[in-house]
Amino acid sequence: MVSTNTYQAQANELSQKLWAIANELRGQMDASEFKNYILGVIFYRYLSERTEMYMAEILKNDGVTYEEAFKDDEYRPVVEEWSLSKLGYVIKPENLFRNLIRKITQFDNDADKFSVEDFEKAINDLVGSTMGYESNKAFDGLFNDMRLQDARLGETVADRTDMIGRVMVKVSDIDFDLQDSQFDVLGTAYMILIGLFASDAGKKGGEFFTPAGPSRLCATLASLGLDEAKTVGDCTCGSASMLLEVQKHLTTHKVGHFYGQELNATTYNLSRMNMIMHGVDWQNFDIYKGDTLKDDKYGDDLKLTVQVCNPPYSLKWSADKKFEDDPRYSGAGKLAPKSAADLAFVEHMIYHMDDSDGRVAVLLPHGVLFRGGAEETIRKYIIKDLNRLDAVIGLPANLFHGTGIPVCVLVLKSNRNGNSGNILFIDASKDFKAGKNQNILEQEHIDKIVDAYVKRVDIDKFVHVADMSEIIENGYNLNIPRYVDTFEEEEPVDLEAVVKEIEDCDKEILQTEEILKGYFDQLGLHFPEIRGGK
Repeated sequence: MVSTNTYQAQANELSQKLWAIANELRGQMDASEFKNYILGVIFYRYLSERTEMYMAEILKNDGVTYEEAFKDDEYRPVVEEWSLSKLGYVIKPENLFRNLIRKITQFDNDADKFSVEDFEKAINDLVGSTMGYESNKAFDGLFNDMRLQDARLGETVADRTDMIGRVMVKVSDIDFDLQDSQFDVLGTAYMILIGLFASDAGKKGGEFFTPAGPSRLCATLASLGLDEAKTVGDCTCGSASMLLEVQKHLTTHKVGHFYGQELNATTYNLSRMNMIMHGVDWQNFDIYKGDTLKDDKYGDDLKLTVQVCNPPYSLKWSADKKFEDDPRYSGAGKLAPKSAADLAFVEHMIYHMDDSDGRVAVLLPHGVLFRGGAEETIRKYIIKDLNRLDAVIGLPANLFHGTGIPVCVLVLKSNRNGNSGNILFIDASKDFKAGKNQNILEQEHIDKIVDAYVKRVDIDKFVHVADMSEIIENGYNLNIPRYVDTFEEEEPVDLEAVVKEIEDCDKEILQTEEILKGYFDQLGLHFPEIRGGK
C-alpha cells in the first residue's frame, strides 16, 4: 500500500519534472502565458489515457481493440455513446495522444508527419463531440487559451509544429501511472505545477491560485466534523484549488456536487481542467463564468453545505442602487462601499449557506474587521441580526502572491452549536515559516489554529472567546488586538548600569585620544580636539 508520504513525494517529483520542461521550452513567453500550453498538453494526454483505460475495460470481453471497434459501423456508435455518457467526450483513435506522439517521432513519410494542425484538429474534434450533450458545459471552450496559431510559438506552421511537438514528446516521456487510483498523484502534481506557475507569475499568479497553507486552513475549518458534503462552493474559484482541498478534508472524501464561479476566462478554463484532472466527473461539478457580484449564476435556490473563498481584496464595484433589491445584499439595508466589495462577497456566501448546517471560511483583508460606514452596518447585521459569525482568525503577512498584507479568516456557521453568545478570536500572525519571497503557513501552524478553534478556550496572547457584550461594547469593531492582547512588556532598564556603561565608554575614548595625540606629536601634526579638549 502506498503511504501518503510516498504519494506526496511522487507528486512533488512529477511536478518538478513538468516544471523543468516548462522552463526549458517556453523561450521568450511569460510563464503566465506558457502555462496554458503545457497544462493543456498534460490535460489532453490525461483525457486520452482515460479514454484508453475506459475502452480497454468495457471491450475486454468483446475481444476487440478500441481502434477495431471504432472502425466497425455497428460498434462505433455504441462506444461513442459509452464514452459520452461516462467520460463526457470522445477522442477518436487517430487522435489518441500516443498516436500523435507516434506521428511526431516515427513517421514513415511526409504524409504521416505530425503538424501542429493535427493537434488543433484533435482538440476541436474532442470539444465538438460534446456538442448537443449535457457534458458540453464542462468542455466547451476548454482549450481556448491554447492558441496553437499564436506567432509567439513560431512564425511559421513548421516552427509552431516544432515547439508543440517538443512539448508533447517531453510530456509523453513522463510516467503518469494513471492505473494507481489509490492516490491522485497526477492531480496533485498538476496542482503543484499550477502553484509554481502562480509563484513565477508574481502578482498575476494571485488571480488564479491560493497558496497551499491558507487554502488547507480554510478547507479544514469549513469541513470540521463532516463525513461528506452534499454541496461545496467557491464563488471566486480561480483554479478550483480550494474547492478540491475541501474534498480532501472530508472523512469519506465524498462531495455530492461542486459549484464555482470565475470571472477570468483563462482561469475559468483552468478550473474546469483541474476538476477533471482530479477525477471529478463532469456530472458532479458546475463551474460558471461571470461576475459573482453582478450576476449570481447559482440562482436563488441553491444552498451550499460548505463554502470556501479567497476573493480579490478590496475590489472596486459599482454599488449600483439596483443591488439594494438583490436578495443577497438587501438584508443589511446598505450596500458595501464602491471602494471595497469584500463584505458583498461575504453576503453572497451567507445567502447561499445551507440553513441547517452551512459553513463558510473566507480569506479577507483586515479592513473588513474595523472599517466604518456601510461596512460597520453590514458587520452588525451579520453578527446581531443573523448571528452567523463564529470566528475571526488573524494570519501572518506576506502569505499570498502579489500582496504582502496580512489577511484574516472569517468562519461563519448557520448552526453555531451552542456558541451563539460569543465569537472566537485567534491571533496567529506570528505563526509561519519565513520564505525567500513569501511566508509559508505550514501544517504545524494550521494544526495549532484548528486545535484552538475546536477547544475554544482562552490562551494568553493567542486566543480569546469574546462574549457578545464585548462585541457590542466595541461597537461591532472586530479588530483582533481589541480582543487578543499580544503586548509584550520590555525588560526594565537598569539606569545605574547604563550610566556606568557610558562612563566606561568615555574613559576608553579619552585613553584612545591620548594614544592618538602621541602619534600626531611624533609626526609634527596638529591633533584635532575630537571631544573639545580636556
